[in-house]
Amino acid sequence: MVMPKNKFYVVWNGRKKGIFDTWETCKEQIDGFEGAQYKSFPTENVAREAFAKNYWQTVKAAQQPQPLNLNLFNDNEVKPIPESLSVDAACSGNPGRMEYRGVWTATGQEAFRMAPLAGGTNNIGEFLAIVHGLALLKQQNMSLPIYSDSVTAQAWIRQRKCKSKLVRTTENEPLFELIERAEHWLNANTYTTKILKWHTEKWGEIPADFGRKG
Repeated sequence: MVMPKNKFYVVWNGRKKGIFDTWETCKEQIDGFEGAQYKSFPTENVAREAFAKNYWQTVKAAQQPQPLNLNLFNDNEVKPIPESLSVDAACSGNPGRMEYRGVWTATGQEAFRMAPLAGGTNNIGEFLAIVHGLALLKQQNMSLPIYSDSVTAQAWIRQRKCKSKLVRTTENEPLFELIERAEHWLNANTYTTKILKWHTEKWGEIPADFGRKG
């Protein structure tokens, strides 16, 4: 995903309320503060618009996504398509240090890799990996399918929402910011990339697998 370098943080309820331009200053206001309400935004103007509203209007507002073409998830393949992108995630603990990557299926060469983030889960990593792959293929104008062995992550992609019940904390705040950017990308973009299930029981481990299973 193409991610903004600078972000702004709105604190509706914390030691100090307002708009902050670094995560460190935002964290000072909400870390250990009961009932803290905060959210990150890509630009100062968007942050100001959000601060003018209340937290629930901003964070819980219903999104109006474009209709999704469910045919993109059809899987009638007997064997994997070599010219494709495969994605996978790994997590040490649950939650724990989570990372994900994408590789070109035919060669096993890495297309992208996200360094470990604290306080994540495998399903979240799988979800983020698919979105990262979608954004990469669209950016490069490549009409290749994406393989994932996660049924859960594919369901979340169809819903354009990471449905994890993971609790947001100061430790995993960077991960949740990544999730929000991924959800925003899904709701702001259309794509024609097919997202296909990798059948591990028939084909073996997905090429993007980290190779850390017992």
